[in-house]
Amino acid sequence: MKSREPSVPGSGENVVEMAKGTRVLHSVKRAVAAVLARLPEQLSAVLRAKRYRYRLSDVPAAPQVRDTEVRLYIAPVNFAGQGFRWARAAERLPDVSAVSMHYVKLGDFGYPVDNSVPVNVTRFSHAWQERQFETVCQNFSHVIVEANRALFGTLFDSDTESEIRALQARGLTVAAVCHGTELRLPSRHQKIDRWSPFNDSSWPLIPEFESKALLTRRVLGATGVPVFVSTPELLLDWPQAQWLPIVIDIEKWSRDDLALQQPRLRVVHAPSKDIVKGTHLIDENMRRLHDEGLIDYRVVRGVPAAEMPEVYGNSDIVIDQFRIGNYGTAAIEAMAAGRLVISHLHDQVRDHVRESSSKEVPIVEATPDTLEQTLREIAADRQRYSTFASAGPAFARELHDGRLSSEVLATFLR
Repeated sequence: MKSREPSVPGSGENVVEMAKGTRVLHSVKRAVAAVLARLPEQLSAVLRAKRYRYRLSDVPAAPQVRDTEVRLYIAPVNFAGQGFRWARAAERLPDVSAVSMHYVKLGDFGYPVDNSVPVNVTRFSHAWQERQFETVCQNFSHVIVEANRALFGTLFDSDTESEIRALQARGLTVAAVCHGTELRLPSRHQKIDRWSPFNDSSWPLIPEFESKALLTRRVLGATGVPVFVSTPELLLDWPQAQWLPIVIDIEKWSRDDLALQQPRLRVVHAPSKDIVKGTHLIDENMRRLHDEGLIDYRVVRGVPAAEMPEVYGNSDIVIDQFRIGNYGTAAIEAMAAGRLVISHLHDQVRDHVRESSSKEVPIVEATPDTLEQTLREIAADRQRYSTFASAGPAFARELHDGRLSSEVLATFLR
């Protein structure tokens, strides 16, 4: 009689037993997950830290607002600190208080904000989402939605149209403000400027930007909310919008020393996004002028916002952007510091500023084709170009210290 062979791994009996064990293990895991899902979020966030991706200590307190007739909530991106600055501009108006909120991601530049919330809290904390929505509905009278981004995480499936309608249903007055990419339609922009980044077929994000801009247009059209834009160039994408000028802390950037006094021109370029600013289109010529000794050229990236006044202050010239056609926060800050700003501006931008304020934008016009020659002309005739630099602080103060933005916001808040 033959003895029975011992079973070996992979034999039929063992495979059956292993399959049964796997099913049991999966059943146990599902049961545990079901129990954990019913736990209070404060406990579940600790036991399921990998799923929730935030600590309970990361959840901030609900935003507080002063008891005034008008109470404004601006959220959720605070690009370049503008939500915070517009909130302060709104508070120039009588009986108005305001709170800015943004969600914080790794690599943020440290701009001031009233209510800072880690991005994972906005995404995964249902308790925060519900509390924030109720806080806004109960304590605020007006809301400005920034950049067509969701204010309350996934509470309304990250759909800003649903958020706007929910806020309106609770009696709040809602507007939208657009900063750039979320409204600027690539297929429109590429037709009006040969330097448009949307003519760069190697940029894989263009279809995504097109879809994003079309979605913003749909939301704005469907809700009919008042619309503000941070730069005049965006009026071409939404003509019925109002220009809400960018606001900076003028005193933070103000300096007594004059530009264009050094034998070798100190030139700074601080691109937020190289492909949008056109860094790769100017870099070769700038390096050549640097090697020639005409300029001292620096490209600055990743510097915290608090350190930028020193960066600009230690320069003569700030070269900003050469592809979009507008001027933004960096150019305004450089003008406030009395530095000479070189950038590519559309005539439409210059015309709108002139018609709105009777002011000429004191930015020297240049494109990637003409930048090198422009710098040579500046080096040869510093006195002529010093008038542009000396006009910068007054221009920045007149249009971008918050007074004009306060007047624009008054049309919505009153």
